[in-house]
Amino acid sequence: MNKRHGMEGALGLGGGAVNEVSRKNLEIAEDLCRKKKPKEALPYIEKALDADASNLDAFVQLAFLMPTLDEGINMLKMAEAQGKKWLKQNLARDCFDDSGDHCGHFWSLIETRPYMRVLQAIVRLNVEAKHYNEAAETIVEMLRLCPGDNLGQRSWMGSVLQQAGRHKDALHFSQRWLEKKTRYDGTTPKKAGCDFETEPSKMPLPQAEIDDMSEWTPACHVYTAALATFRLWGDCELARQYYKLAIKLNPNVMIKVLAKVVQPTSLNNLPRSQNGPEEAHDYLWLTQDLWMAEDVWNWANSQPKTTMLRNCSRRGCNKTETNVAAFKRCAACHEVWYCGPQCQKSDWANHKPVCQEAKRMKDMMKSFSRGR
Repeated sequence: MNKRHGMEGALGLGGGAVNEVSRKNLEIAEDLCRKKKPKEALPYIEKALDADASNLDAFVQLAFLMPTLDEGINMLKMAEAQGKKWLKQNLARDCFDDSGDHCGHFWSLIETRPYMRVLQAIVRLNVEAKHYNEAAETIVEMLRLCPGDNLGQRSWMGSVLQQAGRHKDALHFSQRWLEKKTRYDGTTPKKAGCDFETEPSKMPLPQAEIDDMSEWTPACHVYTAALATFRLWGDCELARQYYKLAIKLNPNVMIKVLAKVVQPTSLNNLPRSQNGPEEAHDYLWLTQDLWMAEDVWNWANSQPKTTMLRNCSRRGCNKTETNVAAFKRCAACHEVWYCGPQCQKSDWANHKPVCQEAKRMKDMMKSFSRGR
């Protein structure tokens, strides 16, 4: 959630824990960083910290501008310690204790949000530095403090564990979050799926359960389960079941993998719908290299591809791709595909109003996400 909107937009960072002079200087710095002007942003970050040394979000912004990833991580660790001390003094001394009233409810408490953003940044920089176990342990702490996970780290956990070579833990985590009671009523698994005490299941899924998971299930957990199962037990029925289900939920991931599209080099920060192209982009940023391993790619490529093959979007054209990603999508809206330039040209009169509206909505959401 953009901190310029909602409760923090109205009450200030951390519910008013940071003074307005510091907040406004930070916003100027953030805008300059988005415009790729980090040198111009630095003086405003310094002003933000001079105005209020407890502005944890200013430390986050500064950490991303440090010369090395490790220097950025060290700065965030200092901010983490400072934030923890502040919360114990201003929220409750036992706010980090499992037995306290606050643990498990972080983020819903506005005072905790800057601290949680520090932890999120620690995860991000550790992933970029390939310190995957450190990133995983930070996510474990974030899920302990807030199992509801308003910062989306639950969708990262399986990928981070697999990057650390912890395929058993990754499968255990995904299977816990794929349980029916969790999907239906939001029941949090034991320790938010991070207990790692029991062996993951190798039993094939009943068809009724597969059908039940075919809608509204986060594809990232199913992709995690597919890859981890293959890494643990090879080409077994369970791995094929998870793989087929993952493609049904979000084909964008495997279309890019099988087409050998270059792995994303940055996250997609635009608003997203569940299992949409933005979520696929971020999953690939985290995990595509693992799917590109020769044995994994060959296995994935040997599976049925019917659900990944696109139909030409021109009404009356019945052509279907024979290979994944053979058709080109509209460069403006990214929502339709054509078998060739002639069909795209012929369909333009019908597609134009829809395309322009889709592009307008995306531009509007992009501006909104940037606080405009």
